[in-house]
Amino acid sequence: MIGGGRLHLTTHPSDNVTTLLDDRRDIAILLDGSKVALGVCFGHKIALQPIAKGAPILKYQVAIGHATVDIQAGEHVHVHNCR
Repeated sequence: MIGGGRLHLTTHPSDNVTTLLDDRRDIAILLDGSKVALGVCFGHKIALQPIAKGAPILKYQVAIGHATVDIQAGEHVHVHNCR
């Protein structure tokens, strides 16, 4: 088991989300020290920085949706807060 934080993949430096690569839901930090909400499942996205309501969700340097509410850094990004 890797210590210190959750594994994640950010596909481009301008992305504002990262994808979790483990299922260690009881850990509240990423390997780089950024915070992550508890309970987020493997394969799901979290915000790397605050994302304002209406702002694009960027993954692969492409808008994959828009925030339907303000999203805090470390928060789960999924259908409940983006479209």
